[in-house]
Amino acid sequence: MIDSPMEGEQSGMKLHSMLSDGMVLQRAAHVPIWGTAGTGEEIRVSFLGKTYSTAADVSGHWRVELEKLEPGGPYEMTIWSSQAELVVRDILIGDVWVLGGQSNMELPVRRTLDLLAEEVASVNLPQIRQFAVPQTYNFQAPRLELPGGRWIAAALEDVLHFSAVGFFSARELYEKYQVPIGLVQTAVGGTPIEAWMSEETLREVGGYEAVLEQCKDDGYVKETMRKDEERSRLWYSHLNDTDLGLQEGWFNAVCDTADWELTEVPGSWSGSRLEPLRGAVWFRKEIDVPASMLEGEVMLKLGTIVDADDTYINGVSVGSTGYRYPPRRYPVPQGLLKPGRNTIAVRVVSNENTGAFVPDMPYKLVGSGQELDLRGMWQYRVGTSIEALEPSTFFQYKPSGVYNSMIAPLREYPVKGILWYQGESNTGQPAGYRKLFAALVRDWRRNWGSADLPFIYVQLANFGEEDDAQVNWAELREEQRRSLEVPNTAMAVTIDVGEYNDLHPQDKRTVGQRLALCARKLAYGEEHLVHSGPMYTRMEQREGAIVLHFDHAGSGLIAGGGSGGLRGFAVSGPDGRFFPAQAVISGSTVIVRHEGTSQPVHARYAWANNPAGANLYNREGLPASPFSTIGWD
Repeated sequence: MIDSPMEGEQSGMKLHSMLSDGMVLQRAAHVPIWGTAGTGEEIRVSFLGKTYSTAADVSGHWRVELEKLEPGGPYEMTIWSSQAELVVRDILIGDVWVLGGQSNMELPVRRTLDLLAEEVASVNLPQIRQFAVPQTYNFQAPRLELPGGRWIAAALEDVLHFSAVGFFSARELYEKYQVPIGLVQTAVGGTPIEAWMSEETLREVGGYEAVLEQCKDDGYVKETMRKDEERSRLWYSHLNDTDLGLQEGWFNAVCDTADWELTEVPGSWSGSRLEPLRGAVWFRKEIDVPASMLEGEVMLKLGTIVDADDTYINGVSVGSTGYRYPPRRYPVPQGLLKPGRNTIAVRVVSNENTGAFVPDMPYKLVGSGQELDLRGMWQYRVGTSIEALEPSTFFQYKPSGVYNSMIAPLREYPVKGILWYQGESNTGQPAGYRKLFAALVRDWRRNWGSADLPFIYVQLANFGEEDDAQVNWAELREEQRRSLEVPNTAMAVTIDVGEYNDLHPQDKRTVGQRLALCARKLAYGEEHLVHSGPMYTRMEQREGAIVLHFDHAGSGLIAGGGSGGLRGFAVSGPDGRFFPAQAVISGSTVIVRHEGTSQPVHARYAWANNPAGANLYNREGLPASPFSTIGWD
């Protein structure tokens, strides 16, 4: 899990893993080419008709710097030493963007196919490339090298492995400027912001000293992982040994279900007798499949399932997913389904959370242009009920670990800017995120040696039930909005493209388009481009109302959705209690009031985890950021 820098004398020559076939080099920058060789060994690099010479130092490291490059390609580069010759092929010169953050940045194009399958089916954009940084961590010190990785092009099946946000951003930029785009994906699902910050910076921020020291103890890390793995192994062994469904073959096509109960699928176990259960519950449904549906490929779609599942058709396993978030999309082997009666069996394993077939997702069999709805009554029976599995320790979430192994090794690779999508894992404690974010931006700019490196980020999307009283996501969004105080940053608002029931909404196209707009303004200098939705700037009290001022109004403020006027505003009086407000657009301002509040003191907009009704936009179609006029530190 821990990568090691190459030090000392080397028997051969080696390049940093990013310097490999298919790479994209940053145009108009001082581009280093570096690697290792034997101490004192002479190195020559030939590229675009020029040759650069150097020698490896006492630790075996060498480095040359290419002259500023014009966009184009593909090209080849040849590197010689006395012992080896390396040829790097298919090199492009263009703009390189780093994709940082957690799962919504990492989420691949293949996870968006329910929504965007037709759009990506015929993608052939070899001028767009991606390098996925291997997911490792290290708590001892910043690393110099990466333990692998390769460049892929946005064509054929490889596009499905791209970061979806990254791909749709890159496509917009490529179509606009016709310059090759390189994406360096360095994102890990579930990571809080502090995992992406250097130890030096975290010690300056304060509060992380104890965990930083603890994680430096390799013995502690190894023993914790050993205990976690052993505990998980024993839990699943006990689960399988006691699961009556496995012993009696409840997955088989023929099974006695006379004593099974009925339940509605989809749905949560909350409120039912299954709510406290941790273990395995089996679900079965018989379906009648028409012969015309079986003429081509067939896909079984089962929404998402909490926590894990093993799924069978007619007694044959068709898919298994070990955790809650991925959509269950299982191709059905040719010939497994028969015209007429067939049986689907799903073993749902709840190890930590209350089980569920998550509602408002696709539950159907799809084939030959036809769909068979699988929602409705299913039979179910408990296979086993055991104690909950104690959560494991995820060391990739710990402070500075992924920074050391996934950010620090990129320092020599020049980039155009940063695209950042993170924050979900900090919603448990949103206060102070703004301070951490500002420190991270300084950290990364220092890493790349650029004090004004463009840093463009995504504000969290809408998520959760509309009537949820929790507002921690709203508070995190406010921290993100106020982070625009950091120079040379921009923010893409996404409160209108989320999904209440999915932490990973599929509409990454809109997110990518909005990030690209920000990039065009911030990094490409399109001064007059409207790149953002309305942003609250200040308020004034006026005759029983509050006047809210906005910038980025574009060609005018509008109420989106086509009906009902503005929604999503609230005002409070001196007592601090907020009430829904009547809101009216007046030029680049919005006037808000509540008939029962004669002296409004504060206002807020879209102040909910899922502000589904909020509809302030500019005429360019970009949504306003949520905000509160109450300031806090």
